[in-house]
Amino acid sequence: GDIEARRVSRDDNESPQQIRHDCHKRCKQADGRYHANRENARAYIATKPAYKSEYYATGYPNDGYGVCTDVVGAALRGAGYDLMTLVHEDILAHPERYEVDTPDANIDFRRVPVLNAYFAAHAISLTTDTTDVGAWQGGDIVVYSNHIGIASDTRNADGLPLLIHHVSAKQKQYEEDVLGTFPLELVGHYRIS
Repeated sequence: GDIEARRVSRDDNESPQQIRHDCHKRCKQADGRYHANRENARAYIATKPAYKSEYYATGYPNDGYGVCTDVVGAALRGAGYDLMTLVHEDILAHPERYEVDTPDANIDFRRVPVLNAYFAAHAISLTTDTTDVGAWQGGDIVVYSNHIGIASDTRNADGLPLLIHHVSAKQKQYEEDVLGTFPLELVGHYRIS
């Protein structure tokens, strides 16, 4: 489908309450796939998957385990995008975009650097400045140097979305107020429709 970026400039004098209100209003007006991304990510984390990085001959985990990339894979799959197929086809068509020695459809779409390269080529790239809260929308894909998640429509007191993600076996909550404080470098912020 068409990809559209909705960059919103904001007045530096706006209050956090006004920013949250404006963001909420825009999110309600956004394309239904953003909603689907969020809800599919939530449906996946509602299963409380145990954290384990493993190879699956079927590509998508089917045993109650998973990693951060599986949140994004489940979110997009539920919105009609088969990330496994899309990424594999792009790796074969454009190997120069990826640092993949031997393409393997069953695992490549579950690697953060591969997904970052894919989204950089196929989605709208947005700011990684977390102080620009108006630029962040629920359903956006958030990529760190070795982690990935989905922005929530729930926002913190400053107006920044929470992050829907899967980071470790010790994780208690899968939707957390860490988008701007996660301890890895924020390297990508993407929107698809």
